[in-house]
Amino acid sequence: MNDDHTTDEETALLTHVKKDYKPTPLSKVQIGIVLLLEFVNPLPASQYPHILSSELDITGGDKRKVGYYAGLLESLFRLTETIMVMQWSRISDHVGRKPVLLIGLVGMSASILLFGLSRTFWTLSMPVWIVKREHWFMKTMIGELTDSSNRARGFSLIPVVWAAGATLGPLIGGAFARPHERFPQVFGGQFWQDYPYFLPCLVTASVICVSFIITLLFLNETVPRRIRDRRRSSLASRGVTPIDASSVRSHSEPLPLRDLLVYPVIISISNYVALVFLDAMLSALLPLFLAMPIHIGGLGFKPSAIGYIMGLYGASSGVFQALFFPQILWRFGERRTFLGGLMAFVPIFLLFPVMSAIAQRSGVNLVVWAIIGVLLSLMVCVDLTYGCIFIYVMASSPNKRSLGATNGLSQMGASVARAIGPVLATSLFSLSMEMNLLGGYAVYAVLFCISCLVVFKLAVLLPEEVWGEKSDDSSD
Repeated sequence: MNDDHTTDEETALLTHVKKDYKPTPLSKVQIGIVLLLEFVNPLPASQYPHILSSELDITGGDKRKVGYYAGLLESLFRLTETIMVMQWSRISDHVGRKPVLLIGLVGMSASILLFGLSRTFWTLSMPVWIVKREHWFMKTMIGELTDSSNRARGFSLIPVVWAAGATLGPLIGGAFARPHERFPQVFGGQFWQDYPYFLPCLVTASVICVSFIITLLFLNETVPRRIRDRRRSSLASRGVTPIDASSVRSHSEPLPLRDLLVYPVIISISNYVALVFLDAMLSALLPLFLAMPIHIGGLGFKPSAIGYIMGLYGASSGVFQALFFPQILWRFGERRTFLGGLMAFVPIFLLFPVMSAIAQRSGVNLVVWAIIGVLLSLMVCVDLTYGCIFIYVMASSPNKRSLGATNGLSQMGASVARAIGPVLATSLFSLSMEMNLLGGYAVYAVLFCISCLVVFKLAVLLPEEVWGEKSDDSSD
């Protein structure tokens, strides 16, 4: 009885200490460099819509095909990402993050310059195979530069800087395109007339080059290359046998792929891929729903209105995460925050047929706009889940030297989900309308069922405590 009483007092004391525990300050310089790299990642992809819509021979002179060719380029990029992400991630576990990041920045810079020199679709598509965006490494490095007390704060900054880069990219394209017309005194040569979109690509490449120099000079390696040699020397000096060393090496060296497929990794990555799959379908379906005429199940909005709606959502999500995500995570924990955000998909897919029915009966009135506001708010809640599942994926790695491979495995699955999700959602939308399945609302019924399965069958498998935290606490 006394032992139970003592245990209760110790538990209450530990709970109180954890509640009042102050997070470790973030390494501002190192986190700042990682966020800079995250900022430049969307810059190259923001330029090729300008090139595709130009008078060059890329679309064969038919501007109506811009969307088709842009989608084809995105598909090519997803294909290369799926093929290469795991390989580059495993390489980074062996040689370090910094060399791979630097190689990637060189590839990004070269590819965007080739974009600007392209005059046909096939020459435009070639750089896609050499570009290597770094966004999957950013999460790994944030995880390595933070601990359990400040990781939420680190992850909350990623969507903000990504949104800033995605906003600056099109501005660069619009400001520096066709310089021979806007600045004829400086760019009046024949070269600028033949390649009117090379200057914004050059500006983008210059920003990437500056990031390369900063990374080369100031970024610290989070995976020292010589750690294995030091450990082996230490083991040899203590007379550890090869059999004993093998058990130690499993904790200090990158693991083979088959050893990565343990229960925590499988559950964490499955939830991440499911989240990306649902979000990709929603991201493809919402603009389509807003643009389609009311009589075929949409809202009939103009492109400008759709742009304002999506821009409002993006800005709101970034600001909300930067301001409140750490506090929400600290208050509710990773599992409850993830489940709550993921559960938002259930009412989201139910609101689409409600808006369509109201619009067909009474037009786009204040009720429809209010539901759109609720829908966007729920989507902001969904975005909170990314930071949570990133933490689970990072913590699920069998050892720290396999973080890159674990994250690469998750990004490979996510790339497949991003490739399949939009095609499936838009195809279901068209099929529902053409065959009048469930009054044209069958697509929402299917997505509702998928979201329920993900929430109530898959997401609940995540542990209450992030992988390893409970054991770490007990060991302390």
